[in-house]
Amino acid sequence: MSVDIVTFGCRLNAFEAEVIRREAEGAGLSDTIVINSCAVTNEAVAQARQSIRKLKRERPGARIVVTGCAAQTQTGMFAEMAEVDRVVGNDDKMRSSAWREARAAFDLGASEKIAVSDIMAVKEMAPHLIDGFASGLPRVFVQVQNGCDHRCTFCIIPFGRGNSRSVPMGAVVDQVRALVERGHAEIVLTGVDLTSYGADLPGTPKLGMLTKQILRHVSELRRLRISSIDSIEADSDLLDAIAEDLRLMPHLHLSLQSGDDLILKRMKRRHTRGDAIAFCDQVRRLRPDIALGADIIAGFPTETEAMFSRSLDLVEECGLTFLHVFPYSPRPGTPAARMPQVASGAIKQRAKRLRLAGEAALLQRLQAEIGATREVLIESDGQGRTEHYLPVAIAGERIGSVVPLRIAGRDGARLTT
Repeated sequence: MSVDIVTFGCRLNAFEAEVIRREAEGAGLSDTIVINSCAVTNEAVAQARQSIRKLKRERPGARIVVTGCAAQTQTGMFAEMAEVDRVVGNDDKMRSSAWREARAAFDLGASEKIAVSDIMAVKEMAPHLIDGFASGLPRVFVQVQNGCDHRCTFCIIPFGRGNSRSVPMGAVVDQVRALVERGHAEIVLTGVDLTSYGADLPGTPKLGMLTKQILRHVSELRRLRISSIDSIEADSDLLDAIAEDLRLMPHLHLSLQSGDDLILKRMKRRHTRGDAIAFCDQVRRLRPDIALGADIIAGFPTETEAMFSRSLDLVEECGLTFLHVFPYSPRPGTPAARMPQVASGAIKQRAKRLRLAGEAALLQRLQAEIGATREVLIESDGQGRTEHYLPVAIAGERIGSVVPLRIAGRDGARLTT
């Protein structure tokens, strides 16, 4: 039996799952389940543990390997689980040697479970071209950056991912070109702290320069998309590309986290409420049709109702279409976990109000699309997505094609043609 990957969390984990599959199968592992975990919330860690127990009941003969951010930050907890055969570090999982060592350990019946190296000692990042993406997926990811040098008080991820490191620009361009030649219509640039791209490379190129180089040197690329960014780090080249090249999709997802200046300061964020609003206004002037999304945390420690209301107001003031709402979850070892906590009931109630505001904003944007003609990437037999990442119910179009379609209406949270 093959290696099965169960992935939790971000788009970067989804990309890395394909690397894991390739390296683990190349090492000769079989009948193995790899849990690629996430540590961003307590719930994400709990989901991984529940999944491990469930999978072991369903497939008692399979070996279970845990990797990802939660495996890196809570190694001992996973190693103590009787269902787990091995814990592999977050950088180790990208290396063929780690999977060869895992197979050798299994063959020898070794009792040592832990194969987790010091993530903070990792200084460079090798490019990974994923052969598994050759299956004709319309949209594929290219990892250009990993890790984070910032220390937001709520976030455990730097300790799961290490410090920021980037793939050299030429290697990224080569990867994008190779994927386009295989027929993939849309490429998504992804990383942990994407706008810190290049700070560790010679000449310190920024994300905007990388974006322009891709668009300039891969002329056959139909669509380029950028995953979550930190708006305060967006550089002038990136803004130029947003304004000037229609192949860069008019959709940005922003790491805003709060709309209150004192909470932002306590989070150790580097922007203010005014910075967030000004950035959204600026990109909307450059690309009037742009769709904006954001991550917002509900119930950060010390957040009052008045502070929360300023986050709620950001949905309208920034003109957000997509909202990712995170009920605050204290992560052991982070400064925010030691701050005065908001009652769990208030956190849940605030998260619900944010989600409702997000749902209303999305429906408003969907309604505004009616009558427009959009270039839709066909993702499956039943759905495509517009340039703005809005879902469209479709039928009869070839998967992987990009076709102009007139939006006739909407069916719930999807557009119709």
